[in-house]
Amino acid sequence: MKNRYTRRQFLQRSATAGAMLLARGPLQAQPAPAKRAASDQVTLGQTGIKLSRLGFGTGSDSGHIQQALGQEQFNSLIRYAYDQGITYFDCAQAYATFPWIAGAIKGLPREKLFIQSKIGGRPEDILAAIDHHRKVFDTDYVDSMLIHCMVKDGWTDEWKRIMDGYDQAKERKWIRAKGVSCHSLPALRGARQTDWTEVHLVRVNPQGAFMDGENQDYNMITNPVAPVLEELQLMRAKGRGIIGMKMVGNGTFLEAADREKAIRYAMSRPELDAVVIGFKNRAEIDEAIRRINTALS
Repeated sequence: MKNRYTRRQFLQRSATAGAMLLARGPLQAQPAPAKRAASDQVTLGQTGIKLSRLGFGTGSDSGHIQQALGQEQFNSLIRYAYDQGITYFDCAQAYATFPWIAGAIKGLPREKLFIQSKIGGRPEDILAAIDHHRKVFDTDYVDSMLIHCMVKDGWTDEWKRIMDGYDQAKERKWIRAKGVSCHSLPALRGARQTDWTEVHLVRVNPQGAFMDGENQDYNMITNPVAPVLEELQLMRAKGRGIIGMKMVGNGTFLEAADREKAIRYAMSRPELDAVVIGFKNRAEIDEAIRRINTALS
């Protein structure tokens, strides 16, 4: 015999079923994968420090290319980059733009900026050299301070006094993180092997242009990519912050296809937290952002 319900019974049963569904909670739609972009705020290794995925390098040809713009145009270019979401600015005492940084970032919210700088050589008073950066940049602290351009095997022994000075500066909260930029494989291995290093600035591009090689000099030639990738993987396993540089072959990738290849490659490397490119005009900033966003999509 078929079951027959009155209208009241049907409504009561429907209400009960609806209550049971509500008790289980609303159906959750699966979130769409988050879009990644050049302007993303990423974390630098295990430092906990945030920076934009794309950084603005102020040292093209040791900063002389940006210096040729004039200070007013340089300031305008920095502000334009910031308006596009770039909060990471890469500096060095050796760059011609070094005295201009304070003016370029004046008025920007300091807590949103990531300023990385570098000190070359072995200053007699390393704390005074670090404090000089704070004064020149008109800031209480530098987010990341690097030992600049190491090339020799065993550099960590010769630079022990400098490394200790960086540690003291970090204790004083003059710097938030410490690390090194390298220009040879022996120096890169040494940077990776020491527990002192928190941040690595590493030359990376698939063409091998100006990549670190075994020769202990400032290699400005093509070298194999694989040994550097091995070091990147070992650095990542240690939780280091890793930033890629020489993305466009030290400015030699004049063909769009070369720049596209290099940026796609960098964005495919899970070891890299961020990358830095030197810019001299707005079109270059726009292009880099576009290529990174496309590569990440």
